[in-house]
Amino acid sequence: MRDATDFLAPGGALRIEGSAGGPLAGLTFVAKDLFDVAGTVTGCGNPDWARTHPPAERHAFAVSRLLDAGATLVGKTITDEISLGLLGENAFYGTPLNPRAPGRVPGGSSSGSASAVAQGAADAGLGTDTGGSVRVPASFCGLYGIRPTHGRLPLDGMAPQAPSSDTTGWFARDAATFASVSAAIFGEGEGPLPTRLVILTDAFGFAGSETEAALAPAVARLERLLGPAERAMLAPQGLSVWGRAQRTLQMAEAWATFRDWVEREVPAFSYLVARSLMAGATMPATELPWAALMRDEARARLAQLTADGAALLMPTTPGPAPLKNLPLPEMDRARDRINCLCAHGGLAGHPQVSLPLGEVGGAPVGLSLIGARGADMSLVALAAALENAA
Repeated sequence: MRDATDFLAPGGALRIEGSAGGPLAGLTFVAKDLFDVAGTVTGCGNPDWARTHPPAERHAFAVSRLLDAGATLVGKTITDEISLGLLGENAFYGTPLNPRAPGRVPGGSSSGSASAVAQGAADAGLGTDTGGSVRVPASFCGLYGIRPTHGRLPLDGMAPQAPSSDTTGWFARDAATFASVSAAIFGEGEGPLPTRLVILTDAFGFAGSETEAALAPAVARLERLLGPAERAMLAPQGLSVWGRAQRTLQMAEAWATFRDWVEREVPAFSYLVARSLMAGATMPATELPWAALMRDEARARLAQLTADGAALLMPTTPGPAPLKNLPLPEMDRARDRINCLCAHGGLAGHPQVSLPLGEVGGAPVGLSLIGARGADMSLVALAAALENAA
């Protein structure tokens, strides 16, 4: 039986030294087991995937970027099976520890990387974010985390799930490390601070009063930096409508990604992952044009809201991490609510940074900054400025 503190994927215990003298020299990082590391099998959180795929011939782009900048790779980490999950419970490999809230899930699917960074076993962690898989564990484990502008970074050597939403992302415990890692991966320096703030009232209302109260001091600190915030709705059509559109597109694409392998190998899956794949396989064709139109509306809405350098503020998740091993109906409701606050990422592709600035009942909950497409380093700069102003 694996220990709950063991965030490593099977075969994930390794060490590759970074380039000497790089800007990240002295820092360590882990990589979710969706990233290729030369000479190792990328297991994607499923034993049959690992069994049916050969070792990688070269490092993934994101892994190479950090190694070239001087950071040392110290392990590959557990992920939800084929990255289809938001809670971080893997039926084959266990649930990595959430050290900030033991007894609660770490969030998925980048659960192992978030756990490793939160435990202090690495300075930074690489994850992926399709429907929330960096943003959610960042919120639940009290970390800085980023979903970059969709399409901005090469995804070479990163296992795909739903290509119209897939991104690389990363975690750190403090804003300075987060900024250094972000600069190395993006290959650019600190961006200008956003010019104004917009509080997304429907997102805060959906999360509820406890989460809103927990994040209010952080919102006030941001307003002291940038001035009084405006207020607007994120999704006039309804957060649940956006959530349905994102899940429709994501599950259909996931089935297209994995169909050939599933039909050839007939692999073993946990019930929840098999159910998600079947949802994609049986998706009515009439649902896809509607979902694509809703994506167009979401993109237009986010472009309008982030015009002129605005940063949008919202809770990263509706609240802190759910308890582990919930009954299925409770688990489904938790996942559906989380999806409602994450759907805009895959639909619109704007950058989002989650800041570890709130607690509810002693467990972390993140405050998110969303910017215009390409304004990733402006959000990183605001995270650093906020920490320095504390």
